Amino acid sequence: MSIRPFRDIKRRKTKEINVGKVKVGANNPITVQSMTNTLTTDVKATINQINEIHNEGADIVRVSCPDESSTKALKEIIKSVEVPIVADIHFHYKRAIEAAVNGASCLRINPGNIGSAHKIKEIIKAARDNNCSIRVGVNAGSLEKDILDKYKEPCPEALVESALRNIKILEDEDFYNLKISVKSSDVFLSIEAYRQLSKATDYPLHLGITEAGSFIPGSIKSSIGIGLLLLEGIGDTIRISLSDNPVEEVKIGNEILKSLNLRERGVKIISCPSCARQGFEVIETVKILEEKLSHIKTPITLSVIGCVVNGPGEAAMTDVGITGGNKGSNMLYLSGVQSEKVMTKDMINKIVLEVEKKASELKNN
Repeated sequence: MSIRPFRDIKRRKTKEINVGKVKVGANNPITVQSMTNTLTTDVKATINQINEIHNEGADIVRVSCPDESSTKALKEIIKSVEVPIVADIHFHYKRAIEAAVNGASCLRINPGNIGSAHKIKEIIKAARDNNCSIRVGVNAGSLEKDILDKYKEPCPEALVESALRNIKILEDEDFYNLKISVKSSDVFLSIEAYRQLSKATDYPLHLGITEAGSFIPGSIKSSIGIGLLLLEGIGDTIRISLSDNPVEEVKIGNEILKSLNLRERGVKIISCPSCARQGFEVIETVKILEEKLSHIKTPITLSVIGCVVNGPGEAAMTDVGITGGNKGSNMLYLSGVQSEKVMTKDMINKIVLEVEKKASELKNN
């Protein structure tokens, strides 16, 4: 049970590619990605982090491969995880070949930075032979010298020209299993670059505001930039770039998609900011419920409202709802209908029970 969206987002039509078992583009769900920050050569730590990222809801995980030891470790890592792995490659073409051979589902490269045509052909052959897609990753901080000389500074036109140039390098070798990104740490630059690129190509687009910063400012920048593009129907996969635990990136990415009704996963809590009218401690209650309900993956809506001003209205539109009352007596709603009064001391356990029960019902139907 959920509120009907004011309007549906009409997504831009793109080609479909495979990143391992995950389909990206066309009418497939928008995927969420993150990237490990462990040393790739520390196999155990990297596997553990990949699993944490995946369990939080990431569909794809990227791993940096700066040297041969890392690409060798990749083979063992990929055997121990279920999520598709993207190998992050810069400059050295042999690392890309090794990553493809060792099981990477996708290579993140910038063909223009690889070097000679011979090296590009070797990478493409390895990708094709190993059913590996490629992400053309253009970044405002590492544009080609001639493009920077032409435009004097990073700008949307410069990023798009770089992207189209690199796409052509791959297409000239009859390779089309690719997606593209044109990232910048500047929100306005990123938005306009993606807008222009979406008109110039129908390959799937990987959205991101790169080097967005720490948790709060980075989440806000990413939500504005990525959210606006998604509202315009642009974007097929997203990555939130935070100076924080990669798990937090996945949480923010999923929340962006859930807020735009582009993803249904887990418990969506609708809660008030609290005030003097609250019948229970709303803020603390929500924090506890988020933790206790984090294991649920079935889409469920839960309203937690501290008083009767907006509580009944919100509860009428959610699967489970609680509205604060007088003297610690609160009203529980199930499927929008009043069910029973629940004392504050029993409230959290009761809500968890009802949400788990609802999740089981929905899963079995």
